Amino acid sequence: MTVAAKICGIRTEAALAAAVAGGARWVGFVFYPRSPRAVTPTEAAALARLLPAGVDAVALLVDPDDALLDRVVATGAFGMLQLHGAETPARLAAIRARAALPVMKAIKVATVADLDAVAAFAPVADRILFDPKPPADRIGLLPGGNAMRFDWTVLAGRRWPLPWMLSGGLDAANVAAAVAVTGATAVDVSSGVESAPGAKEPALIRAFLEAVAAL
Repeated sequence: MTVAAKICGIRTEAALAAAVAGGARWVGFVFYPRSPRAVTPTEAAALARLLPAGVDAVALLVDPDDALLDRVVATGAFGMLQLHGAETPARLAAIRARAALPVMKAIKVATVADLDAVAAFAPVADRILFDPKPPADRIGLLPGGNAMRFDWTVLAGRRWPLPWMLSGGLDAANVAAAVAVTGATAVDVSSGVESAPGAKEPALIRAFLEAVAAL
């Protein structure tokens, strides 16, 4: 089974190099000011231009306004947008049309009922990402990258009408189990390859990608 990997929250050339050397299919750049992984469009574009063919740069946005969206897209550095906020299907369709880029919508999951949202987004998204839904009593958590995971068994045996990716609390030690339970053919990691929030560790990136390659 071939599993593709995305390393999200890249901020340095060292982390980018480790992701590329390890065989990552995508690298993600975060445009959300509250995140310790946040970068500017200019910073991210400079890194993204170092990527070889076959590795795509993904721009992660959280309820972006058109001004931010336009700044990110104008760099010409990104192959996909990842929408990680409370965007509606209509807003997602508008972003996709305005940017003229593929979009991946994060679906926040706590229970099987949360998967019902896929039906609304499937007609307007190019890919879905399943990510943990932050508990309501955990004030101050980010939209993603919280080192949390959800019950993977809610995805077991399910089929979706578009490509999808698994995220949330993954690391080198548990990615094999996560794939075995969910059947994911693409995985996304951020906090699981960090030594501290926002501090990507090349050795952890290499270990994660080695674990994915071993699948």
